[in-house]
Amino acid sequence: MVDTESVLLSGSIREIGALYRSRRLSVVEAVEWYLARIERFRRLNAVREISPRALQQAKLADDALAAGRELDPLHGIPVLLKDNILASEMKACAGARALGQFAPRRDAGIVARLRAAGCIVLGKTNMTEFADYVSDVMPSEFSSAGGVVENPHGIRYDRGQGSSVGSAAAVAASLAPLAIGSETQNSIQAPACWSSVVGYKPSVGRVSRAGVVPLVPSQDSPGPLARCVADAALVGARLAGADPRDSWTLTYAQCAAPDADKAVDLAGLRIGVPRRQVAARAEFDGVMPLFDAVLSRLASGGATIVDPCDLPSAEQLQEVRSSVFRTEFKAALNAFLEDCNGPGGMHCLADIIAWNDRHPDAIPYGQPLLIAAQETNGLADALYRADRARDVALSLDAGIAATLSMHDVDVLVAPMGAGAKCTGKAGAPVLAVPAGKHASGAPFGITLFCKPGGDATLLAIGAAIERTLGGRDLPAMQSAPRSDRGS
Repeated sequence: MVDTESVLLSGSIREIGALYRSRRLSVVEAVEWYLARIERFRRLNAVREISPRALQQAKLADDALAAGRELDPLHGIPVLLKDNILASEMKACAGARALGQFAPRRDAGIVARLRAAGCIVLGKTNMTEFADYVSDVMPSEFSSAGGVVENPHGIRYDRGQGSSVGSAAAVAASLAPLAIGSETQNSIQAPACWSSVVGYKPSVGRVSRAGVVPLVPSQDSPGPLARCVADAALVGARLAGADPRDSWTLTYAQCAAPDADKAVDLAGLRIGVPRRQVAARAEFDGVMPLFDAVLSRLASGGATIVDPCDLPSAEQLQEVRSSVFRTEFKAALNAFLEDCNGPGGMHCLADIIAWNDRHPDAIPYGQPLLIAAQETNGLADALYRADRARDVALSLDAGIAATLSMHDVDVLVAPMGAGAKCTGKAGAPVLAVPAGKHASGAPFGITLFCKPGGDATLLAIGAAIERTLGGRDLPAMQSAPRSDRGS
């Protein structure tokens, strides 16, 4: 007999849905279970706000099930949203106290899609302030609006570990079976690897960013953090599609969405390992034995490992310093704030900088990145245009696309978020897959990536690799006695 609590703790979306459809679990019961668990583990500080409509929506979901209607696999599945994603019943401050009272009037495009599929929005997750674009010394765990997010595995989300930390922590701790994050460069893949959950950043333009507080529109992409690759593919398919509020989505308007049921065999796959300036960097020395063990397991499973499989542009890309982040951030944030009628009196980036100056306790790590962005000269600036063209040339044309073609490989693989700079600038899809633990107990993950538009193949390959590696490691808190599970 199926253990309902085990399914709520670690089951897939389809397994939870099967409990609904067999009437062994109601949506209201599931939502109440997750809300109680959020309260029980509030010390993690993963969740910033609870939706006041969650239980009401759960009741409506149960009514639809009782009526015997044909329903989406996501029907009744609870989801948490990163705090830069607008949802009409909750605030959205992107981690910034300066925007702490921003109460949007409409849903982001992706929230509308999730609701249409029947998802129950539980609440908002904490995130690194402004997607980690405030200070170059601020740890990923921190935001002035939300405080510090704790990793359920007992380690820190330290500097450079991505801004979707609350979403990753929530899925790792089973506060929800699913959360939505966003990535510009490493903000889904890195926290996914550090939390032992699956993270999928779609190709830029496959998923609408309308109603998502921007960082770098040429690189931004929302995506799921989930328990398994099949769940990530299922959610990715529901999120994808054209949105008139985001012209970038017209790029993939005619492309098929990822198929959660598409399967490939590991045998016959050619997997490339970009060592130079990607995997082979000093900061990854401590996990290289784990990475090499993963490659051995994949080879034993029938995959051909092409190692090395280096990017032609590796050295140039690693050394490049670009004005793209700071230029696009200022332009995009100013446009977003104006579109939202200057929430809390914040009509532009300059207003936020001035607010922070008046409230120095809100910026304990300073705000040098905000100041640098304010000093940029707009999207017509020749330096920005040259930098953007160079970024694409190095990361994609002479980077990912060239490498896949030259070595005839299906996908590239790296330890943790080692390829994030390249994938971010290329707008490429990325999939983070749990791959064990370090001797210290810290989770270890690998990232798979290919050229933009290859999402369906990437996810299918990821599922085959996941089957070989065995899935994620649950944090110790999952099985701890009730008295040890926080206040």
